[in-house]
Amino acid sequence: MKNDPLLQPLKIRNLNLKNRVMLSAHEPSYAEDGLPKDKYRFYHVERAKGGIALTMTAGSAVVSEDSPPAYNNLHAYKDEIIPWLKKLTNECHEYDTKVMIQITHLGRRTNWNHSDWLPVLSASPLREPAHRSFPKEAEDWDIERIINDYGLAAERMKEAGLDGVEIEAYGHLLDSFWSPATNKRKDEFGGNIDNRIAFSMKVIDSVRSRVGSDFIVGMRMVADEDWKIGLSKKEGFEIVKKINSTGKIDFLNIIKGHIDTDPALTKVIPIQGMPTAPHLDFAGEVKKMVNIPIFHASKINDISTARYAIESGKLDMVGMTRAHIADPYIIKKLINKEEEKIRPCVGATYCLDRIYEGKDTLCIHNPATGREMSMPHLLKKKVSGLKKITIVGAGPAGLEAARVCSEQGHSVTVFEASDKPGGQINLITRSKRRKDMAGIIDWRINICEANKVKFNFNSFASKEEILSEKPDIVIIATGGIPNTDILNEGSDLVVSTWDILSGNVNIEDDVVLYDDGGNYPGLQAAEMISSETSKLEIVTPERFFSPDIGGMNFVPYGKNFYEKNVKISLNSRVKSVFRKGNRLGVKISSDYSDLTFEKETSQVIVEHGTSPVDDLYFELKDQSKNLGQVDYKSLIKGLNKEIIKNKKGDFFLFRVGDAISSRNIHAAIYDSLRICKDF
Repeated sequence: MKNDPLLQPLKIRNLNLKNRVMLSAHEPSYAEDGLPKDKYRFYHVERAKGGIALTMTAGSAVVSEDSPPAYNNLHAYKDEIIPWLKKLTNECHEYDTKVMIQITHLGRRTNWNHSDWLPVLSASPLREPAHRSFPKEAEDWDIERIINDYGLAAERMKEAGLDGVEIEAYGHLLDSFWSPATNKRKDEFGGNIDNRIAFSMKVIDSVRSRVGSDFIVGMRMVADEDWKIGLSKKEGFEIVKKINSTGKIDFLNIIKGHIDTDPALTKVIPIQGMPTAPHLDFAGEVKKMVNIPIFHASKINDISTARYAIESGKLDMVGMTRAHIADPYIIKKLINKEEEKIRPCVGATYCLDRIYEGKDTLCIHNPATGREMSMPHLLKKKVSGLKKITIVGAGPAGLEAARVCSEQGHSVTVFEASDKPGGQINLITRSKRRKDMAGIIDWRINICEANKVKFNFNSFASKEEILSEKPDIVIIATGGIPNTDILNEGSDLVVSTWDILSGNVNIEDDVVLYDDGGNYPGLQAAEMISSETSKLEIVTPERFFSPDIGGMNFVPYGKNFYEKNVKISLNSRVKSVFRKGNRLGVKISSDYSDLTFEKETSQVIVEHGTSPVDDLYFELKDQSKNLGQVDYKSLIKGLNKEIIKNKKGDFFLFRVGDAISSRNIHAAIYDSLRICKDF
């Protein structure tokens, strides 16, 4: 391990980093009143415990009041942030993890209609499509005060005891001056490169003058917008050289691309099905031109890729942010030669899609992330009170229950009706682009097998079979089945999205897909259908399409639907389906009108979530000690308080996942963790 490139130290000026892995700046949206209070602190400290060398807080902390937070950003312009950051930093330092913070003025990448209702700013009054605000062109007095705000914000960070700051310059205010796409100015801040970077140079001077020569100051910057109208690679590299030549910047964190639309954003931060580390070679090119360390983060989710990035000399520090959202203990497991135990990032980008919709960061299959105050990332073996636990169902919920229980040392038996584990994930992975979702299952199966969990496949567990096990606890994780019985008439004439995804039903030439779920099954089935037929209409009652799919994950579907000329009918409901010769008639209405109309088609597919498979649960309920009851008040606080409602009962009984109601993978796995962790 002494020779592992990832575990080699790095010195930046007077700062010693114990290894080459960092958490790049990102905003988990855990702030309260713009401050990194307990939830925010626990999240970063957990990653420090896991062995990371550097955690970069905020993504980004805003330096001015007229940069209203777009993603629940930290407020670097408030003095009140100092004690909170000091506490976070001190606790991370206990594990020899260094702490920095990214600071910015968001420019046009935010909205004006909240916080203090001040106009957003940019180099020129050009609207950013993603946030839709029409910005004011920054005036001379705006530029002057913001330069000062950067310096004051950096000074606060130094006072808080942080190890450094990172000035953000991609997609925000500073680089809006760099790019020909966003800078149409005719004054001294427009025109040639020196004019366009003058504002940024003044910001660097302001920051350095406030923090002195010993404090670390870096910049996360775009060096090529990969955009016909934007900053070219040639000009980007010129900017790199000019910034490096100042001697005032200690490292560069390199980005390629632009982020003003969802499709552009996914090229900067690739999602599932896109190439790994697409800009690593580009960052390596930058490294050859400068005499300071180069940082980079862009879908480097596995140890092998990260190791190559350092070993090849392309990077000095590698960002593994989404990987550490999935597993904070990557480095510790690497050091302990437990690489196989690292929980994989499956690239679902559930974390980022939530942020961009104004929600907090969650990992699709690690429900402890963001809940460090109540949920454990690591489970301890028990030495007493071990129980016999029977689980029915080997989908995500059932396997998480088996993992959590077996990690604690309990004896676990799993019954699964299918011939293999996975549940609905086996349908998801039929899409080549989403095959990495199998990691959710594979990781849990490996742990369960190591913990000697007994699996019974091809087994439709009966009440009698469960009782014969003489369990202390029974967990029903039987999932759900497609709910297509939702029409006024003709439900027997439709097929489900599962029928299409599984290949059990052939796709006809002319298809209506009624998507009343707004989630992945409808989109994934539509994508498959559009590849097979030239005529697909998606009918949905929603006023905007696929409300449960985040903007980044929608990108490949949007591309497919546009290129395949898929018709999408919003604000519409399929009310009934009927035979019409050798075709089907479809009656369509709307919540917004009494008007109805009819159309003909060859096939109707319905997506309306799932109905729970709960017969076994209700058969066992009367013989359970708790009668299936869960104490929600304690569960919300992170505890599963034991309830005894039936003193003659033989076992405790719980339901998890879609066996309760139609939700998602994260909900199913979270159910199992918080119910099982204290058995």
